[in-house]
Amino acid sequence: MTNLFAKAGIAALMAFGAMSATTMTASANDFHPGIQQARYDHPRGRMCSPRLAVEKARDMGLRRARIDNITPRRVVVEGFGRRGPDRVVFANAPGCPLIRR
Repeated sequence: MTNLFAKAGIAALMAFGAMSATTMTASANDFHPGIQQARYDHPRGRMCSPRLAVEKARDMGLRRARIDNITPRRVVVEGFGRRGPDRVVFANAPGCPLIRR
């Protein structure tokens, strides 16, 4: 009877060892050989600067231009146009592209 338990224990150890070896090889599937370049851009380089937005609004004819709101997507500049208070909205991207006047 003890011989049967010993054989079952050895078989269980072998099965457990084989199972752990298969899980290690399965987790190695995401290996991609080669050199990958890391890119470190400064986050301010990808945004519209408030000074540039105010300058562009002044060039568009807005007097007393000032920043009203800055979000991750847009920069809002308020001031006075020919007919009174006016607002210009720029995208928060390099170069401050115009979204809405």
